Amino acid sequence: MQLKIMPKKKHLSAGRAPLMLFLCQMISALEVPLDLVQPPTITQQSPKDYIIDPRENIVIQCEAKGKPSPSFSWTRNGTHFDIDKDPLVTMKPGSGTLTINIMSEGKAETYEGVYQCTARNERGAAISNNIVIRPSRSPLWTKEKLEPIILRNGQSLVLPCRPPIGLPPPIIFWMDNSFQRLPQSERVSQGLNGDLYFSNVLPEDTREDYICYARFNHTQTIQQKQPISVKVISVDELNDTIAANLSDTEFYGAKSHRQRPPTFLTPDGNTSRKEELRGNVLSLECIAEGLPTPIIYWIKEDGTLPINRTFYRNFKKTLQIVQVTEADSGNYQCIAKNALGAIHHTISVTVKAAPYWIIAPQNLVLSPEEDGTLICRANGNPKPRISWLSNGVPIEIAPDDPSRKIDGDTIIFSKVQERSSAVYQCNASNEYGYLLANAFVNVLAEPPRILTSANTLYQVIANRPALLDCAFFGSPLPTIEWFKGAKGSALREDIYVLHENGTLEIPVAQKDSTGTYTCVARNKLGMANNDVHLEIKDPTRIIKQPEYAVVQRGSTVSFECKVKHDHTLIPTVMWLKDHGELPNDGRFTVDKDRLVVADVNDDDGGTYTCVANTTLDNVSASAVLSVVDVPNPPFDLELTDQLDRSVQLSWTPGDDNNSPITKFIIEYEDAMHEPGLWHHQTEVPGTQTTAQLKLSPYVNYSFRVMAENNLGRSLPSEASEQYLTKAAEPDKNPTAVEGLGSEPDNLVITWKPLNGFESNGPGLQYKVSWRQKDGDDEWTSVVVANVSKYIVSGTPTFVPYLIKVQALNDAGFAPEPAAVMGHSGEDLPMVAPGNVRVNVVNSTLAEVHWDPVPLKSIRGHLQGYRIYYWKAQSSLTRNRRHIEKKILTFQGSKTHGMLPGLEPFSHYTLNVRVVNGKGEGPASPDKVFNTPEGVPSAPSSLKIVNPTLDSLTLEWEPPSHPNGILTEYTLKYQPINSTHELGPLVDLKIPANKTRWILKNLNFSTRYKFYFYAQTAAGSGIQITEEAITTVDEAMASRQVDIATQGWFIGLMCAVALLILILLIVCFIRRNKGGKYPVKEKEDAHADPEIQPMKEDDGTFGEYSDAEDHKPLKKGSRTPSDRTVKKEDSDDSLVDYGEGVNGQFNEDGSFIGQYSGKKEKEPAEGNESSEAPSPVNAMNSFV
Repeated sequence: MQLKIMPKKKHLSAGRAPLMLFLCQMISALEVPLDLVQPPTITQQSPKDYIIDPRENIVIQCEAKGKPSPSFSWTRNGTHFDIDKDPLVTMKPGSGTLTINIMSEGKAETYEGVYQCTARNERGAAISNNIVIRPSRSPLWTKEKLEPIILRNGQSLVLPCRPPIGLPPPIIFWMDNSFQRLPQSERVSQGLNGDLYFSNVLPEDTREDYICYARFNHTQTIQQKQPISVKVISVDELNDTIAANLSDTEFYGAKSHRQRPPTFLTPDGNTSRKEELRGNVLSLECIAEGLPTPIIYWIKEDGTLPINRTFYRNFKKTLQIVQVTEADSGNYQCIAKNALGAIHHTISVTVKAAPYWIIAPQNLVLSPEEDGTLICRANGNPKPRISWLSNGVPIEIAPDDPSRKIDGDTIIFSKVQERSSAVYQCNASNEYGYLLANAFVNVLAEPPRILTSANTLYQVIANRPALLDCAFFGSPLPTIEWFKGAKGSALREDIYVLHENGTLEIPVAQKDSTGTYTCVARNKLGMANNDVHLEIKDPTRIIKQPEYAVVQRGSTVSFECKVKHDHTLIPTVMWLKDHGELPNDGRFTVDKDRLVVADVNDDDGGTYTCVANTTLDNVSASAVLSVVDVPNPPFDLELTDQLDRSVQLSWTPGDDNNSPITKFIIEYEDAMHEPGLWHHQTEVPGTQTTAQLKLSPYVNYSFRVMAENNLGRSLPSEASEQYLTKAAEPDKNPTAVEGLGSEPDNLVITWKPLNGFESNGPGLQYKVSWRQKDGDDEWTSVVVANVSKYIVSGTPTFVPYLIKVQALNDAGFAPEPAAVMGHSGEDLPMVAPGNVRVNVVNSTLAEVHWDPVPLKSIRGHLQGYRIYYWKAQSSLTRNRRHIEKKILTFQGSKTHGMLPGLEPFSHYTLNVRVVNGKGEGPASPDKVFNTPEGVPSAPSSLKIVNPTLDSLTLEWEPPSHPNGILTEYTLKYQPINSTHELGPLVDLKIPANKTRWILKNLNFSTRYKFYFYAQTAAGSGIQITEEAITTVDEAMASRQVDIATQGWFIGLMCAVALLILILLIVCFIRRNKGGKYPVKEKEDAHADPEIQPMKEDDGTFGEYSDAEDHKPLKKGSRTPSDRTVKKEDSDDSLVDYGEGVNGQFNEDGSFIGQYSGKKEKEPAEGNESSEAPSPVNAMNSFV
């Protein structure tokens, strides 16, 4: 092998660099150009052990090179093979390859033998290996009569194959008549010798077509043995005829069907020996029989098994170690174990070795008068013998050469001459094989020549090694120097690596490594040079790698793969699954940066790899897809160890679908009592596949198992076989036993009966027993059917009884039950509570006390005391048509209680009664008490009618619940302006006998808010609110309209507007000039009062809030944010009643405007109307 050099451009990838370096070192400077004289070199030959197909022509290869071209000759079985005398044998022109035409005539067996090829020219002779020619053979089985094999269930069995000896040995397998492979397992398996071993047989092993097949791969033929018939029966199936004609020893084996410890079927004895050659596969086999089926284990007695080279085959019955070495020699032990015992066998392994090279001789090119050596060093077990040949002749009888000296495995050459050229053969052999190597000595005088193509371009990825070729030849061996650039100095080895074959290595190529490099070769006969060019490219990188994904079956998953690369390189991105191509399935879609797998199934799980390739490098990134789902259902349920109260259930787990099983849930069905209904039995960890189940008697059990993992629960398994347990006496008695009377003279005994599962047998009944607790009576018992109640009649009233209910069935009684206390029937209490006392706490709450009733008079279970109370009459209303009684019950033995929710100023009557399970006793004597006055409720209504300019009329209805004697009404009111601010509050008291009131001297056109409530001696009641507005003075409004429409008023308004406009223009001009105008000065001197708090004064309005707003009334709040025109000196000004902000004319006017003036420090006093401002108000605001 040699490095392939492209004519103009070379790409070096990181993965190829170490290999190329190795190859470069191998070829060194010994590759002699074919245009120079050189001895022959064998380049191709047939294998040493050459098995041919007898149906085809025989082709024996022998190719060689040399200058002059070599001639070829052959020997067969050590003597010259004259091909010219055999018309069936021809030699390929320019080659030594033979073709023997046996297809037309002749037999392959005629040409069996050992062949050797010799290639010769004037410089020497090279020879091939000894090629052993043997035709393949695939003989038929010998005819034999195979008797049917009859054996008992559980016995061991070996079906012999004994295939015919073929060349090469056949491959053995067992099939049936339908060419279906016979299933194999830990119990049934095929040995290395081809025999079929049964550790123990089962009835399903019965068949008539056990057929051993032998496949001869070389001839592509299959031979078959006669079918073997096997019948497996139990001893019970042997009929009298067979028993009379066959003795036990005539069966295959004599062991009966019972469990037994293991014994080995192969190998025999306790120890055996095995020999294997170095580099081969060591195969050790142990097959055992026994019941249950034994499990095989392997150990190495004096060491550990090699981790990366050890494999287990055939259900661990075969141990294989690949690439075996001498260190693998030693004692290996196989152990067969089952529940009844263990047995072991020791195999002593010795590893021998055919010869293998330590140093193989290499071609030697020397110039005249030079020195050199040929070394041939090999090892083996036993140690191989080294022998030398010269031009195919043993060196002892070869022509003498004074420049040559033999020293064991080394030939030393001193001051060689041209006549010293020859081909030397080294043969290393021992009893297990031989090695043959040709190495020539070629004496030449040649000036240097460079074999690498000129101007070769190398492209290398940055930060990786760059290898620049300079293949050369010359004799004597030239020296090599490298230069960079036209005027560069020789490259130093502290930065670069110069290999013996002339290759220049840049260990870490960088961008500045780009350029032209010159290789110069020199020896004493001349000089040669060559230029090569190097370009450095950016590496390809995966900047977004696919990530590990766990998805549930049926969902969609995507993997991302974003690639960054050198802009001069074109990458190709491909996706692999488990290192192979993606499935040809429409569910897999690939776009620029992403792989999407839709509707994921179990087969999609695996490793997905994104591979980005360029001409220089490749990168890959992988991610694992785990497809998970709920487990598959368990199967193969089996019941063993069947006892009266327990059974062992075993099962085989279904596939966990890549999410470990955390637990198994076992359920049972009782086909006798509750068919079709499954109950929870138990749970076991997910690592367990057997469970010992506790059983109840007289149940027809079936079991099923479900597996659970983190994703959920599997479907149930198929139901197991049914198992009916034997009947037994009940294990438990009924629960919830109670004794309560339904009538004063009976005792009703009830219980929760056992279900069918708990009955433990047929004929379930109950033994009911009772007696008085405080008497000396004996137990009275009765046996009743499977019911849940029994009534005892004629009992005294409310007497404690001891009660027992015991289960029994046809098999016997349950354990003795514990006694439960009950009572016979209750009757109504006979006595009322005494000494009833009432303490009135307040107008709505009273506390009642009473003395308890003696327990004997209660005649039942005390439930509590019950108070009946009712309002007899009001202090104001004496005539009541209907009395509504209220009831309060106080649990237990309490002797006092509170009566809430009473009405004030009322007359109440109450009595107290004791309560038991039967009902109420007699009432205590009525007790009368009165509640004091309370505050009244709100007046029932409030209406405001007949509004005038200065008055409003209020009408109302008294409170529906006065809760006492009304003493008076309170009326409060205050005005509201348009900004919802509230004026001063007026407080007015009104006699209690009034339902109408007229308020006078009010402001016209003003909104008022009223607060109204009633009072008793206990205090003020809940208030009611209302709003109303006084009417407008129409005459004054008319005069205001007339003034507003006069011409002189309109002219005055126009003049004022003009003056304002002129003033604004002047101010604007002065401001632009940077000066200050009076208004500005005033503003600087006085801060804007709008952002300052107004002084509170008793005459200012408070802030208004509707009743719905629930806001507190604020007195003296700030005036509205709109600036108010300054109040004139005249107290009669209409500004007092106007808003002072928004002014507008009425419909007859043409001006509508809004004016704003500076606020004064003191707000204007007076009331504001909530009505819209009149035109007069608007007008007067500017006066």
